[in-house]
Amino acid sequence: MPAMLLPIGAARHLVTVETPHPVTPDGHGGYTETWAPADPPTWYCAILPATARALERLAAGTSLAAATHLLRGRYHPQLTPASRVRHDGRVFLIASVSNLDERDRETVAVASEVLTPTPAGPPP
Repeated sequence: MPAMLLPIGAARHLVTVETPHPVTPDGHGGYTETWAPADPPTWYCAILPATARALERLAAGTSLAAATHLLRGRYHPQLTPASRVRHDGRVFLIASVSNLDERDRETVAVASEVLTPTPAGPPP
């Protein structure tokens, strides 16, 4: 049975899709990771919480370290597990990507949000 397409109105988040560039030396013995816009650079999707039930359907037989969200929208050709997605100051690392029914019509990505630690206040 084919999967139901996401209604267009449900994909209300305009996100930026980025792909990794080769690392470059930073001049101090280390390397700098850089990102470049994918083609197309933006994607309308729904950002949904990753429930156990949804993950069972998408990632059966695999192990996912910390899936926090599902990103679901029309097909995006350059969204891969090496990509990251940015939306409104938030960053999501893509863990897996599914091309539903292999028809290049809809993409569902399992992602984990990168949480930046909040600075500690002065001791009480």
